[in-house]
Amino acid sequence: MLELTQPMYVAGLILIFTFLGIFTEHFHGIDRAKFAMAGAGAIIVAGQIYGFYSPSLAIDAIDWNVVFLLGIMMIIVSIMISTGGFEHLANTLANISGGHQFKLLVLLGTAVTVISLLLDNVTTVIIFGPLIILICQRMKVSPIPYLLASALLSDTGGVATLVGDPPNLMIGSVAGIDFNTFIIHMGPPVLLAWLGILLAMKSLFAKELSQTAAVVEQKDVHFTNKRLWHKCLFVLFVMVVLFIFHHHIGWQPWLVAAACLTLLLFMSKHIELEGVTQHLETPLLMFFISLFIVIGGVEHSGLLQVLGQQFKPIIVEQPLIAALILLWVAAILSALIDNIPFTAAMIPVLAGLQQEGVNVSVMWWALAMGVGMGGNGSHIGSTANVYIVTISERLARNKGQPELAITPGLWVKKGTPAMLITLIICSLFLWLGYDYLFIDL
Repeated sequence: MLELTQPMYVAGLILIFTFLGIFTEHFHGIDRAKFAMAGAGAIIVAGQIYGFYSPSLAIDAIDWNVVFLLGIMMIIVSIMISTGGFEHLANTLANISGGHQFKLLVLLGTAVTVISLLLDNVTTVIIFGPLIILICQRMKVSPIPYLLASALLSDTGGVATLVGDPPNLMIGSVAGIDFNTFIIHMGPPVLLAWLGILLAMKSLFAKELSQTAAVVEQKDVHFTNKRLWHKCLFVLFVMVVLFIFHHHIGWQPWLVAAACLTLLLFMSKHIELEGVTQHLETPLLMFFISLFIVIGGVEHSGLLQVLGQQFKPIIVEQPLIAALILLWVAAILSALIDNIPFTAAMIPVLAGLQQEGVNVSVMWWALAMGVGMGGNGSHIGSTANVYIVTISERLARNKGQPELAITPGLWVKKGTPAMLITLIICSLFLWLGYDYLFIDL
């Protein structure tokens, strides 16, 4: 039985204060990246004092695969946005719907979900949020069902792939799960959850969606650079193919993305690197780097090993029960706080058990589903949710119509039930598909 030591207590306190600062960002208004940076500095100093951590170990603790992949995908997305291709796509879907609101909801929801398979959910809603408002204004219908659905479906779609959501990148990188394995095992529950959310939206917004929309033929949206858009689509296709085979050729996902970005830059020699790199979300990358350093310090203190030993009996003796508990705990916490810190804290615990020979494959899937689906539980459950709520509030102010704002109360009435439906679906999938999810990693 491992005993707690003074270095463990110190590391634990630093972790607690860092996470408290991160989780209460909406109250004190200080960016979470700043607290992560402060925690990283504190854990390095404490580690040097007590002899369990050092600057070199801190650098080794950073998962550069995650950091590089996020940064590279941000650049690729900024290039795609500049072409006008996403506006053209949204305009086409509005025309196809013919004024049928639920049909439009399904079309836009499908587009958001598919794009979320490769791009992170925040980027997806940043692209589609303003477009949804524009389309709804032209059709003279409420944008609330579509905005809420875009947030819910972007969070859900991202669970299906290794690169669709930052927690997935973190899990896959540590657990050694490749792109194919991830989508094969997470694709089915995500598909079921996707159907569940669409049906939930149809029921929860039955009154709004039943209203007749103004059938206004949307004007053609002209590409700002149609050739570049087609080149981007070709590069994305190449990227998907390489993601599928990356495990066989020995390339990590970040290298696949880097190779494809390089290919795109040479195919379009007029792209200015200085311009596209301005869209890098530097605070998010700094947050990840600092968080990895904090968790690395706590792990080196031995605290996570002690925690892992506490969970080991139930995981070994009752793995299905343990997976269901983790699914719901991860979901509830992710609905209340950001899912990335919780994922970062759980990964070393499960990784330690895996190194001891315990098969925790089902636990990895439960964690991915829990933090992904759980983000739909509240208006602050994910960054994508916060963005959608923000633009709805801005629209309500500009129009002088308070009913256009997605309030916390509205989210509880419409979004939380959808989240609970997806969790029930995932729980049934864990229970009935346990043997399917139980694999050797």
